[in-house]
Amino acid sequence: MNKTIAVSNQKGGVGKTTTAINLGACLAMAGKKILLVDIDPQANTTSGLGHQPDADTSIYNALINQNIDNGLVCKTPVDSLFLIPADINLIGAELELIAGEGRELRLKRIIKHLSDGFDFIIIDCPPSLGLLTLNGLVAADSVIIPLQTEYYALEGLKLLMNTIERVRDSANPSLEIEGILFTMYDSRTTLANQVVYEVRKHFKDDVFKTVIPRNVRLAESPSHGLPIQMYDPKSKGSEAYIELARELIRRQGGNTVDQNIRGENEIETSAR
Repeated sequence: MNKTIAVSNQKGGVGKTTTAINLGACLAMAGKKILLVDIDPQANTTSGLGHQPDADTSIYNALINQNIDNGLVCKTPVDSLFLIPADINLIGAELELIAGEGRELRLKRIIKHLSDGFDFIIIDCPPSLGLLTLNGLVAADSVIIPLQTEYYALEGLKLLMNTIERVRDSANPSLEIEGILFTMYDSRTTLANQVVYEVRKHFKDDVFKTVIPRNVRLAESPSHGLPIQMYDPKSKGSEAYIELARELIRRQGGNTVDQNIRGENEIETSAR
């Protein structure tokens, strides 16, 4: 199995980076070898795994100068989970890529160069529909769309779906919807339940069965540089992302009986 998944939503604050980090960590704890690629100038995936954004190790040079070397991939606190970091220089990458040859294919070339040996490559895209996100969608086999259960999320979903269609029509005809993922879900609110109903009604099998609840521990874990499974493995947020990883493995035809995500004690020993 070798699959590249972009985690994308042009709206910020929907749990995109939280999903990239914690889904990646859960898949690694299920025995998969995972590469997280941070192409968001905010570098939240980078800092959320305990790395300080640094121009010398950022994906920026690889995108702009097409300089790919062995120093690009970094270790993380989780065994089998690796990271290509981002830094704030990516803010300028949008403008610098405009005149670049094959500007929408830069990330695809990087991933092709590094993909051997990884079961999943997960790309954390910026909260925009610019050239960096375009690179992520062109490089990906499929897209996970985190969707906060609120009214404006539905309007944003339409824009992203239109973008995905344009990418299919031009640079990546095989791009699929891996799944729409409800995040920050609060079952006590009528609006949240209405959003879930409408999206499931319209998109059917393109929606993950797993729902990520609102959870304080999920919000706290990035400040400690750890995925939720190492920060608080018994929290509701941890349990939800474990179930998401299991669902994703099932979607790929994997045997979740043989590939169970490890328990609390094993998670603790996976720290480096």
